[in-house]
Amino acid sequence: MDITISLAYLPHTDAEAALGFYRDTLGFEVRKDVGYQDMRWLTVGPVGQPQTSILLHPPAMDPGLTEDEKTTVLDIIAKGAYTAITLSTDDLDGLFERVAGAGADVVQEPMDQDYGVRDCAFRDPAGNLIRINQL
Repeated sequence: MDITISLAYLPHTDAEAALGFYRDTLGFEVRKDVGYQDMRWLTVGPVGQPQTSILLHPPAMDPGLTEDEKTTVLDIIAKGAYTAITLSTDDLDGLFERVAGAGADVVQEPMDQDYGVRDCAFRDPAGNLIRINQL
């Protein structure tokens, strides 16, 4: 039995900024762009890997949250402490240069970690931590 990851969820606070980062900077393809009332969901993923996607969604949209809870979620996202995802590439230094050159918020330049991984880290426009490992 094989189990794969097909969809990961990350919040966005600005759909156009998210598109700029995931589509234009990382080179992901847009698979769905869905609007409903004043909200917008984007599904993006790596070209040639249709089985793997990231759903960028409006944060704090759960109708069960109070206004105070929604504000707390937005505050945590703004601090960059809400969620994260790790991507992998065969050219970490090249991807780092491209993403940093596009003006992304650099958290960590490429480095060899003590635990055997070479990686770097950025924050996307919403503040989500994006770690990128060298394959």
